[in-house]
Amino acid sequence: MTLIRSLIFASGQFLLTVLFSTLSLFLWGFSPRTRFSIMRRWAWVNLRWLELTCGLKYKIEGLENIPAENGIVLCKHQSAWETLALQEIFPYQAWVLKRELLRIPFFGWGLASMNPIPIDRGAGRAALKQLLAEGQNRVDGGAWVVIFPEGTRTAPQQPGKYNIGGAMLASQSGKMVVPVAHNAGTYWPKNSILKKSGEITVVIGEPFSAEGLKASEINARVEKWIEDTMKRIQPEI
Repeated sequence: MTLIRSLIFASGQFLLTVLFSTLSLFLWGFSPRTRFSIMRRWAWVNLRWLELTCGLKYKIEGLENIPAENGIVLCKHQSAWETLALQEIFPYQAWVLKRELLRIPFFGWGLASMNPIPIDRGAGRAALKQLLAEGQNRVDGGAWVVIFPEGTRTAPQQPGKYNIGGAMLASQSGKMVVPVAHNAGTYWPKNSILKKSGEITVVIGEPFSAEGLKASEINARVEKWIEDTMKRIQPEI
C-alpha cells in the first residue's frame, strides 16, 4: 500500500507541477514577491495532497522564533519534502540552489519564476562571489534567503559537511540567522519514491544576529544547534 499511495501522490504532483509551471510563464510581468506569493501555492497544495494520499503530515516547534524582519534560513537537508514545507512556513523567500534544477522541463520554469540564486557548484570562488552578491540583493529586496549548508541531501543520522557560504552571507549582511532542523528524511527518503505515513517534526531555532560575528562562528553555531536537535527528533522507525 505504501508504494501504491506513493505512486498516486507522484502522479498528482506531476500534474500540479505542469499546471503551476505553465502558469508561471504568464507571471514574468509581475514583481518577484508577487510571483512567489502565487507559485508557493504549488507547495501548499502538494503538502495537502501528500497528507491525503500518504498520510504524511508535519508539526512545527518554535514557530514563534521567526522574526518579523527577513534574514537567512540555514536548514538541514535530508529530503525533497523541506523544499515544499519551507515555502509554507516562511514568508517571501529566495533559494540558493544548483543551477541544473532550472533545466528540468516544467519544474525548472516554475522554479525560475521564484527568483532563486542558481549556483554552479563546480565554479569554486566564482560561485561563492555570486552567492554573496545575489544573496545580498535578495535580502536588500526584502526576501528571506534559504540555504542548505550541507549542499546536498544527507541520510538520517549521517550529517554532511556544513559549507560556509550561507554563514558568509549572514556575516556580510548582518541579518538575523534562523537555523532549522527536521526529520523528513525518515519519511521521505533521498532518491526514493516511497513516502511513509507519520508526522515530520520541524524545529525552528532561536534567531540570532550575525552582526559582528565571523562566518566561521556562525557556521559552527548553526551546525551544533542543528545536529544537537537532530539527536532529539530523529525517530527510529
